[in-house]
Amino acid sequence: MPIPEDVTGEEIDKDVRQELQSLPKTLAEDVARNLVMVARLIDEDPEQAYAYAKIALRLASRVAAVREAAGFAAYANQAFSEALAEFRAARRMTGRVELWPVMADCERGLGRPEKTLDMAGAPEVGKLDKAGQVEMRLVAAGARRDMGQLDAAIVTLQSPELASNSVQPWTARLRYAYADALMAAGRTDEAREWFAKAVESDKDGSTDASDRLAALDGVEFVDALDDSEDSVEAAEAEPQPAAPAPGDADAETETDADSDEEVDEEVDEEVEEEAVAESVSEESVTVSEAVAPVGVPEFREPQQVAEESAEDESGKDGAGEARGGERDVAEGEVR
Repeated sequence: MPIPEDVTGEEIDKDVRQELQSLPKTLAEDVARNLVMVARLIDEDPEQAYAYAKIALRLASRVAAVREAAGFAAYANQAFSEALAEFRAARRMTGRVELWPVMADCERGLGRPEKTLDMAGAPEVGKLDKAGQVEMRLVAAGARRDMGQLDAAIVTLQSPELASNSVQPWTARLRYAYADALMAAGRTDEAREWFAKAVESDKDGSTDASDRLAALDGVEFVDALDDSEDSVEAAEAEPQPAAPAPGDADAETETDADSDEEVDEEVDEEVEEEAVAESVSEESVTVSEAVAPVGVPEFREPQQVAEESAEDESGKDGAGEARGGERDVAEGEVR
């Protein structure tokens, strides 16, 4: 199987590297690189990790570290029989007891909880460190639950490590297992209390205690990324207006042009009508001023006109005589 070029084999633990020194250098490098790939993939891609483990096992089956890595890769794939065989082989090679709890859990996986409980009471448990003993307690409680013994499982988990206020690497898992057992036994209030304690100690999110606690409190979490994706999908699902065909676009363009021309003609006609109206208005004013009345003469009968003419003549003659008499008087006085 291909291995990335950046994997050199130097990434493995120094104790494992020391075990590989019994192999030829080139072979040791190949085995080391495969073990690095097992460690990289065992959580995110267990199947691929197991495939690399099998290659390492084929290359160096007499190395305890290789057998142990193969056992954990098989365990991650729930291949409990293969895992148990590899763990037993590694334990025979090293004589160490660190693998005892996971070996007991393989017995559980194989449907043999009684065998698990036998191992939980074996002398090897006393040789385990504190973390190993807590792990063995968790496995034994699981076996009790497999057998339907909920109360016994709860009692199995009760220990000084559970009651301690100090937070250790195993604290979150121990509190979570205890809360889960209480929940299964119907002791909801106590379960909620211990789920809350598990949340306090679970700094790296190794359990789903926060989700369990929220469910008990009736709190529902909404994923904003999913909502946004749903909104985008809904928007994409909405029917979009079809793009006009090239011929339709030309037709619309021509129609718009015709409409513009009609509007321009209407505007020109309105302007011309306004201009004519103004011109007519100005002419009307001029004509009105030209024909405005200057006075209508009073109608008189012809006889009246003749009499008035005679009076005018008589007045003129009298005036002349008066002026002539005035001249005579004046001349007489002079003389």
